[in-house]
Amino acid sequence: MQQINVGIIGFGTVGSGTVEALIKNREIISNRAGTEVVIRKIADLDTESDRGITVDRGLLTTSSMDVIEDPKINIVVELIGGMEPAREYILEAMERGKHVVTANKALLAEHGHEIYQATERCGVSLAFEASVGGGIPIVRALRCGLSANHIQTIMGILNGTSNYILTRMTQEGHPYTKVVQDAVDLGLAEDPPTLDVDGTDAAHKLAILISIAFGSPASFKEIYREGISSLTPDDIRFAGDFGYSVKLLAICRNLGDRLEARVHPAMIPGDHILANVNEAYNAIYLEGDFVGPNLYYGLGAGRRPTASAVVSDIIDLARHIRLGANGIMPPLAHFRPPDKGILIQPMEELTSEYYFRFSALDRPGVLSKIAGILADQQISISSVIQKGREAGGSVPVVMLTHEALESNVRKAVSLIDQLDVVMDKIVMIRVENR
Repeated sequence: MQQINVGIIGFGTVGSGTVEALIKNREIISNRAGTEVVIRKIADLDTESDRGITVDRGLLTTSSMDVIEDPKINIVVELIGGMEPAREYILEAMERGKHVVTANKALLAEHGHEIYQATERCGVSLAFEASVGGGIPIVRALRCGLSANHIQTIMGILNGTSNYILTRMTQEGHPYTKVVQDAVDLGLAEDPPTLDVDGTDAAHKLAILISIAFGSPASFKEIYREGISSLTPDDIRFAGDFGYSVKLLAICRNLGDRLEARVHPAMIPGDHILANVNEAYNAIYLEGDFVGPNLYYGLGAGRRPTASAVVSDIIDLARHIRLGANGIMPPLAHFRPPDKGILIQPMEELTSEYYFRFSALDRPGVLSKIAGILADQQISISSVIQKGREAGGSVPVVMLTHEALESNVRKAVSLIDQLDVVMDKIVMIRVENR
């Protein structure tokens, strides 16, 4: 039986999980790959810390180039994350004719075009199942299982940390700052969890999914992103009064000549399947023109789920190497990419329904002033809830609108914020009813 040699760069959380899976499940991996898959080298700056795994110390090295330069290694697995030196290592491995597996979502989202071109130039394969959704096989679903479809919609909860925070705020009514600290204390979030809660992590993942679905690298910088730090338990409770749940959503819609692509908190109907995705779980809802609606659900991060995805890529590459294949398929699974690339609609042109919350002085004519500003911006109100008076004489007012243009909503919010009868900055959340 031919032996496939693997070199791993990065022996941290995911790296150690990958090594554990390759050792513990060696028999089933070999049976499914049709060949023996062997760890030949593991590179990490720290080779002394206990990872809870028994590893031959002869496999360990502090030099990543020991992995890249080893002529017997067939597959290089990059698990250090970040931009540099990860980008350099991946490109160098490809130049030496090695196939690459990576979980590096940020690198692919921001420098994917360069890396995808390198795979074509070097005649090697790039696999990145673990870059989106942890153990959820969403990348393979788009590259293979749904390849007969024009993808119409991608809508997902792609960040487990923010979903955990919103779940706790919803179920227990705790403020954002307390739940974030709890998540950090439990090891569920970085300190601070900036990239998770500001929408960047989800936007990285959305850029990768869009790139596969439409065959051309999506511009991460053009994807609108907004975080959850300004949300309060009051907003979540008021959303519930209207029959909605609040989630941090990554959304893409195919508009024909261009795409909607955005990440932000959104209110979704309480009976929507994504409304019941809680804690640190991820879910991706897709619609294809032939397959219709699909849902993919599971743990979106963590040592074992992510390692599961990494090893699935190693098995897939090992099968093809065994059969004598070189490049398996283009990274984005399109042999003839679209000529025009991907055009993303400016956020100001979005049409959506909206939720507003503001605190206004309890005086006659206040609501009519606000309604007048909304009317001037062609925004019509569908529902209003006025709560009891707060300290200081202000009254919290929440409302939902019919569909309106984002640019008009932003202008109306700016004008309302300038009214001397409005006490606090207005809160706006987009509503997803489609």
